[in-house]
Parts: sequence; C-alpha cells; structure tokens
Amino acid sequence: MSRSRKLMLSSLLAATGFAAHAQAPTSGTLVVVPAYGEVKHANDQVRITFNVEEQDKDKAAAASRVNLKMKQGTDILKRQDPQAILQTRGYYTYPVYPEDQPQPRGNANKPRQPTGWRVGQYLDATTTNLNNLPKTVAAVQSILGLNGLYFGLSDATSKKLDDQRIAATYQNLTERISSIARAMGRNVSDAVLDTVDFEGSGNYAQEAAAPKAMMMRAASMNDSAQVEEPSFEPGETTLNMRLVAKYRFK
Repeated sequence: MSRSRKLMLSSLLAATGFAAHAQAPTSGTLVVVPAYGEVKHANDQVRITFNVEEQDKDKAAAASRVNLKMKQGTDILKRQDPQAILQTRGYYTYPVYPEDQPQPRGNANKPRQPTGWRVGQYLDATTTNLNNLPKTVAAVQSILGLNGLYFGLSDATSKKLDDQRIAATYQNLTERISSIARAMGRNVSDAVLDTVDFEGSGNYAQEAAAPKAMMMRAASMNDSAQVEEPSFEPGETTLNMRLVAKYRFK
C-alpha cells in the first residue's frame, strides 16, 4: 500500500471515529456539577481580649490585686466604649513551686510546698466601634494587658452578604453548565435543573470551607502607666459557598 493511500485511510478512520464520538447520544444524561462562589468584605467588628496576672507569696494578696485591676480595667472600657459587649472568663489560681527544691532524705514522697501563688483573669470585649479602637485599647492597657485582637464580620454584615454569596455561587453554576453543554454538543436550554444541593451537603463535594480565620494581633502585658495608642488594620474577610447541582439533558 502506498504512503498516500495509508494517509488517506488513517484520515478516514479518524474522521469516522470523531463522527461517532460527536453523535454519541446524550439524551437523558444526568450531569452532576459543582459550583463555587465567594464574597469579600472589610471587617467591621473586633473581639479584644485583655488579661491581668499577679504573683505573690500570699494568695489572698495576689487575688485582691487581680480583682481590683480587673474592676478598674472594666470601668475604663465601659467609659471608652459603652456599646461594647463584655465578658469576663478564665479566672485561675495556681501554686508556684521553686524550679529546684531538693527533697530531704527519707521524705521523697512528701508533697512540695509552694513558694507563691499566680492568679489571673481574662476580659473579652466585642465591638463594632473600630474608629475609637486605638484610644480604647490604650486606655485599658494602663491597667490590663492586651492579650489579642480578632477582627471579623458582625452578624448583621454576615447576613447581608449571604444573598451575595448565593448569587455568586449560582452564577458560577450557570456558567459551568453552559460550558458543559457546549462541550457535549448540546444547547444549554436542553439542560433541565433537577437538584440543587447548597454547601455540598450531599457528599458530592468536599465540606465547604469555613470563613477565613479572623485576623489576630497579640501583645504582651503592660505596666500601669500611660500607653501610646497602638495602630490596627482590620483587614477583610472572605466568605465562601459551594453547591452541587444535578442537570438532566432532554
């Protein structure tokens, strides 16, 4: 067989195979399509964590100083930001032992005696008053230590963004089914929506990713003195949504 005839035969076979592929029936085909959407928004809420810790040989003395400072810090916070939601938590009292305390012979099982006590407590404040945040934190830092700042979205903003997340995800679904229909040689109007599974809860997609963790700024405790105002950048939060849909072609 000549080279030209071989080329013609190969071309004919390839064309025949392509035609058979293009003519493969798709009526009644069920297509499972995942879709994704996300929205971004500037953070409009912050959760601030303050703490105080005292150490003394006298447990009562350490506790008294903690109680006094916590009251003073809470009063300052209420004056600086009346709308803030406050919550105290994590009150603790621990004995302090010397690092090296040799046991006398014959008393190996004798309990060690503490040389002091460590007492502390935490105070959380949640607020949307970000404009006054540096001034508020600096004022409280004169009494309490700043343990962390967590920026995020308020509940009201998250609810408003939910409509946008749904719209963005559904738009992505529409675009993907259009691409799939073209690849199958079908009109998108031939695809009939059968099921929409938001958040991929039907195990067709991986579990939806949680919103990105809120930005955190940490700082060490400060002495009771005038504190310069710190600088903060709230940043933004990205909210994600996934869905899985079933389309059936007519």
